[in-house]
Amino acid sequence: MADINMKAKESALVDVIASFIAHTSIRLPDDVFAKLEEMRASETEERAIQIYDLMFENMRLAKELKRPTCQDTGVLQFFVRCGTGFPYLDSIEEVLNEAVLKSTKETPLRLNVVETFSEYNTGTNTGTGVPFIMWEMLPGRTDCEIYTYMAGGGCSLPGQSTVLMPAEGYPAAVKFVMDRMTTYGLNACPPLLVGVGIGATSETAALNAKHALLRPIGSHNENERAARLEEMLEEGINAIGIGPQGMGGDKSVMGVHVVNTARHPATLGVAVTVACWSHRRGCIVFDKDLNYGSTTHSEFEGGAL
Repeated sequence: MADINMKAKESALVDVIASFIAHTSIRLPDDVFAKLEEMRASETEERAIQIYDLMFENMRLAKELKRPTCQDTGVLQFFVRCGTGFPYLDSIEEVLNEAVLKSTKETPLRLNVVETFSEYNTGTNTGTGVPFIMWEMLPGRTDCEIYTYMAGGGCSLPGQSTVLMPAEGYPAAVKFVMDRMTTYGLNACPPLLVGVGIGATSETAALNAKHALLRPIGSHNENERAARLEEMLEEGINAIGIGPQGMGGDKSVMGVHVVNTARHPATLGVAVTVACWSHRRGCIVFDKDLNYGSTTHSEFEGGAL
């Protein structure tokens, strides 16, 4: 009887997460929407204002017609912060996979997963290593936070990372970021949220940059020097004058977030990735009794399973 009840709960989890994936594809997070409103209100370039107006019309129609805000619904990525005492911990990976399959059919989501070398579209938005799941275990806790992210082909997927020699210092890291912003920044549907990762290796820096995109817009790194770097990079990228959709304007970014971890004395890893204006990330939280709600989307109705 217990096994039957567990399976029923897992099936209900699939339904809720699939519904949340659909919701995040159609409605932007509260902080992103608010930031776009702020940028629209402060813009002085007439063409940029018209582009913002089109963005808001796009969001209105997406909500009204229940269609994704962008035709590229990306590759699904999940960042899971889960308590070791969460009763359904062992089932999360299977649940997320099933939720992607369900949302792909019902939302619907564009079929974006192609198996490398074999070069065929799986038709399910799942495949080898996809959906990508990054785990963080939380000892002593019984809740589970699941961050969903639709990584689009023109925005965060083309992120880049490298390892610098320490003698080059942080100025070289800034140059690396600015060089990338003047190249692929135009192709990522600005205004952008820029994630910068600093660490020991190219892969740790890349993961830090990805985690930076999950932070609330307007938040700052708790390290004073890193926070100052965020400010300087934001000023520098805005000064390029990319503007919304690369057509020029007062602002080019919704923000710059730096996430850093320790490094080896002989290395300085740096990475940059960006989110487009249609930044489809969300967070849904479950407690041990499967009461749930979202910390990013106030219009998503919480409940209990």
